[in-house]
Amino acid sequence: MESHWALPEGNPWSTPFAQALLHHLDLFPGARVLDVAAGGGIPAFYIADQVGPQGYVLAVDIHHNQVLRARGMQGTRMPWLQFEVGDMRQLPPNLPKFDRITGNIAFMFFRPDRPAALKSLVQFLKPGGQIVLTWPTKGTFDSLWRRVEREMQSRNLTVELGRFQEYLDERPSTDDARAWLCELGMKNIETAEWPLEIETGPGKEFLGHPLLRSGFLDDVYECFDDQEKAEEFMQTIADDLNSILPLTAQRGVLSGWKP
Repeated sequence: MESHWALPEGNPWSTPFAQALLHHLDLFPGARVLDVAAGGGIPAFYIADQVGPQGYVLAVDIHHNQVLRARGMQGTRMPWLQFEVGDMRQLPPNLPKFDRITGNIAFMFFRPDRPAALKSLVQFLKPGGQIVLTWPTKGTFDSLWRRVEREMQSRNLTVELGRFQEYLDERPSTDDARAWLCELGMKNIETAEWPLEIETGPGKEFLGHPLLRSGFLDDVYECFDDQEKAEEFMQTIADDLNSILPLTAQRGVLSGWKP
C-alpha cells in the first residue's frame, strides 16, 4: 500500500533507523500498534497511514514536549493516531493488547534493566503479534571508543577509564537482545545490523554534532568529575578526527513473534 505520509528525508538519525525497522515490521490495514519512545513521530505517522482508519496507533513518549510537538504536526489528521505521555517501562496494566509493538531507537532507553523492560512490553502483545525494536548496537562508533580508550590509557586516567568501560559493557548487542526474547518464549526471532556512516568535520563540528553529542559523546564527559578536564580531553579527540574515520553506527533491529 502506497503511503501518503512518507518518512522525512531531512532527519539524519531517526529516519535511517525507521527504514531499518519498517523493513522488518509486518504491517496490515486495521492493525493496532503500540509505538514506544515515539519522539516526534518517526515512524508513528507512517505506521498510522499504513494501518488506516480501521486501525489504531498509540505513540508513547516520556517527554511532554515531544508529545506536544507531534500533536502539533498531526493537527486533525489521522484521528486513529494518538500521542500520549508515558514511560514505556511502566505502562498502565489495563492497556489493551496490540497486534504490533514498535520502538525506533527505543532499546537504548530501556535502562537500567533491559530484560525487565522488554518483558513488560511483551505482555501488551496479542498472541501472534510482532515486536520490532531498533537501537544503536554494541558496534556503534567503535573507532571512536577505541580512540577514547587509548587516550585515557596514555594519560593514566584510571578512574575515568573504569567508568568508560562500564558504559561500553552496558551497551546491548543483537545477541543480547535475541537471548532476552528467547527467554520470553518468543518465536521466529530475527536480528540484523544495518551500517550507517556518520559525516562530521573536526573540532567544534564534531563536539557539537547533534547525533554524536546527544547520548554518545555526553557519556564520555560523564566519566570525568572535572568538566574542564573533560573538555580538554575531548578537544584532543576532536582534533584527531582522521584516526576515527569512518565513523559508523550500527542500526540494530530486533524482531520477534508472540506464540
